[in-house]
Amino acid sequence: GMEEDQQLGILVKQNIVVDRGTNGALNALVDYNPQCEIILINIWDQKKPMKRGFFAFPGSFHFVFKFPILYLFTIRRIFTMSIIIGIDHGYYAIKTAHCSFPAGLTSYGEHEPYTRQGLLEFGGCFFVCGTGRQPIQRDKTVNDNYYLLTLAAIAKEIRQRGLPPECSVRIAAGLPLTSFGRDKPKFREYLLRSNQPVNFKFEGVEYSITIEEVAIFPQGYAALMTETGLLQDEPSMLLMDLGGWTVDLMRIDNAIPAADTVHSLELGMIRCVDDIREQVRRETGLSLTDAQIENMLAGQPCTVRDTVRDIVNRQGRKYTEHLLSATMEAGFDLHAIPAVLLGGGASVVSRHLSPKDALCKTIFLLDDKVNAVGFERALAAVSRRKSEA
Repeated sequence: GMEEDQQLGILVKQNIVVDRGTNGALNALVDYNPQCEIILINIWDQKKPMKRGFFAFPGSFHFVFKFPILYLFTIRRIFTMSIIIGIDHGYYAIKTAHCSFPAGLTSYGEHEPYTRQGLLEFGGCFFVCGTGRQPIQRDKTVNDNYYLLTLAAIAKEIRQRGLPPECSVRIAAGLPLTSFGRDKPKFREYLLRSNQPVNFKFEGVEYSITIEEVAIFPQGYAALMTETGLLQDEPSMLLMDLGGWTVDLMRIDNAIPAADTVHSLELGMIRCVDDIREQVRRETGLSLTDAQIENMLAGQPCTVRDTVRDIVNRQGRKYTEHLLSATMEAGFDLHAIPAVLLGGGASVVSRHLSPKDALCKTIFLLDDKVNAVGFERALAAVSRRKSEA
């Protein structure tokens, strides 16, 4: 595997504690919880040309080494274990645990484009990832767009974690609740292709990624793994995942999803942004970009006239009212049960709720990467149960 030598003094900052015991030995207490590495500890005796090796496998563990003071310690990290990467494939954005970028993809064929930012080279062709958004398509496997965006997401996440560009990956992805059972096998096969490793270049860096496994989890519910206390505090709650195109609804009773309550409303953020753009054009003749509208909805700076900002805020409130009304019509009494809102649209609703809505209780998970984090934790939990069986 890819090797990276590090001196013990550096690793003291990573929960490796060294002290000298009363018996004159050097004690190394290691508390390390790697997700993807085997730790190889080599010990050299300065008097004898002997070498001893110890392996510590992934997981949470404590152990103590006791050796004579003259032993020299080095730590070598060997990236031979697969990395779990959660990916939320949205119409509006692609999210991992540490990255989020627009889901747009532009193909340049065999001609290299003007920019290196978001540039993916795969199969002899050039693509720029992260510009605009994907057109609405109910089947994400009809073309290679989401596979190419997956490669970009893997590269971004690996770079963010400081991992080598040659490694093995286990993808944890998700699907909407309403289509989960129907689309799961096809989406898994779409992401897990036979030609391994996958070789590509992203933003000038060459990657060789072996996709060992693809696990699919229900969107929204998996995100609750990041907030386990929510499931314990309430006997019933409504989960509202506000995505780019749909808002997925599901009631949870005693921490168990009520499958027969699953609904999907086509009231996602794309619909909201499109309606705002049309209303601004109708009243002012101006054509706003998606980025301008999104900034104003989030309360962030944007240089526009006050009248335009007022229209955007008014439409944001109108969207919130429409969403609450449609949710009630779907059979969920928001005055009686708490609601957990997540996804890209949650921040818009949080800014446009009013006391007169008289909702029972609203809990917002405003990090748009919460689904990706939940997918990772779900796959880690499944793997742990398998290893303990």
